[in-house]
Amino acid sequence: MQLPGLRLPGLGGWEQDPLWATVYDWSVEHPGPGGWLWRWGIGSDLRRLYAAASEIGRLPDDAVVLDVPSGGGVALRGLRPGQRVRYVAADIAPTMLARTLAAARRHGVTAVVEPVAADVAALPFAGATFDLVASFTGLHCFPDPRAAVHEMGRVLRPGGVLTGSALLQDTGWRYEAVRRGGRMAGLLGPGADSRQVRAWLDEAGLDEVTLSPSGAVVYFRGVRRG
Repeated sequence: MQLPGLRLPGLGGWEQDPLWATVYDWSVEHPGPGGWLWRWGIGSDLRRLYAAASEIGRLPDDAVVLDVPSGGGVALRGLRPGQRVRYVAADIAPTMLARTLAAARRHGVTAVVEPVAADVAALPFAGATFDLVASFTGLHCFPDPRAAVHEMGRVLRPGGVLTGSALLQDTGWRYEAVRRGGRMAGLLGPGADSRQVRAWLDEAGLDEVTLSPSGAVVYFRGVRRG
């Protein structure tokens, strides 16, 4: 929730293309200074994001991927030019979809990227549609993160992978100012802790669940039950 009357330039929710979206995307696209910024600001190793996204590049031909929220297209780093997959980039904010498409052009993967305006809590896809769902640094932004996890699990095929990351509530007092500031600026939702995320993944039909912290960020992964 934003502070009443807070309308400073560059602030506001994601639909307003806040300044933070530019900073975040820049940090991911520039590993040197971006890596330093991640370590200094949130105690996290940016290489962990690259490693998690690289799973997309190992998918077989004709795999179907959902990236939600696609935001600035950070997960596109995992796609290989010429890779034969269907990549659905979903976001509720048109400004973020525009950023995704710009990133797709930079990475040379526009041929396989399909932008879709969608609410993660009510995804417009049939069940068991995707082989992999990626949700990097997105869960903490959702108004209803539990519903989002359930929907992402619903659209996964049996044996499909859900992989993502989030700023969670139980990563230590050092990062509390980041979490509070994000909520006040309208960038973060109610959030969750590791116990809740693990429970939601189980409810959504995911096994082999792992949660791995890196500073303020926790990386999660699970495999859809058959």
